[in-house]
Amino acid sequence: MNEGLSNRIGVVADIHSNIHALRAVFEALDTLGVDDIVCAGDVVGYGAHPDACCADIRRRYVRSVAGNHDRAALTKDISMLNPYAAAAAIWTHDNLDEDSREFLTSLPTRLDIDIGNEVKAAVFHGSDRDPDEYVYEQAVDGTILERCPREFVVFGHTHVPFAVALPSGKVINPGSVGQPRDGDPRASFAILSSEPIRCEIHRVEYDIGEASEAILKAGLPAVLAQRLSIGR
Repeated sequence: MNEGLSNRIGVVADIHSNIHALRAVFEALDTLGVDDIVCAGDVVGYGAHPDACCADIRRRYVRSVAGNHDRAALTKDISMLNPYAAAAAIWTHDNLDEDSREFLTSLPTRLDIDIGNEVKAAVFHGSDRDPDEYVYEQAVDGTILERCPREFVVFGHTHVPFAVALPSGKVINPGSVGQPRDGDPRASFAILSSEPIRCEIHRVEYDIGEASEAILKAGLPAVLAQRLSIGR
């Protein structure tokens, strides 16, 4: 990554321990050309490769916020999770190495990013009000940018990509790298640009069969493997 000013930022979210999808996204971002990458949370959970995903995020110097699955994997607090997510959180907690624990513990709840000259982005997992809040496209309005005045405000958590342009800025969800839920099984990510100010949503194929097989071999709930091929 460039150490100077970043004019194009790659944005990922909801990787969910899917190393096959993450590496396909990194390859796509390298091809498309970005100066930096940020993550809107949930590096782990659901999938079979939490340590590999944490290691790749650290190796690529990706700045990330903490997601609810990241927190659950550290604390084993599964009170807000459905049974499949809870089982994956416990499995992840039991299988994390110390480097991954240290990395996840260090994650903040908010990132403020400079993109080019005087273009700023704020990155959260759920929302700026609550890291567990689900913000879908139809709920986006100007109050978000009133609370958080930036050219870009980025949320994750829903696994559904969108880019809503409002008069005072753009509200973005890059979708999910590792477990999309909009009916498209391809890994989803975004690129934010400052010259001109715009957001591009991208999709990239990856080896869903290998990712699914890894989940089953790990003894994680079979539904977590099955849903990868339908994007739900």
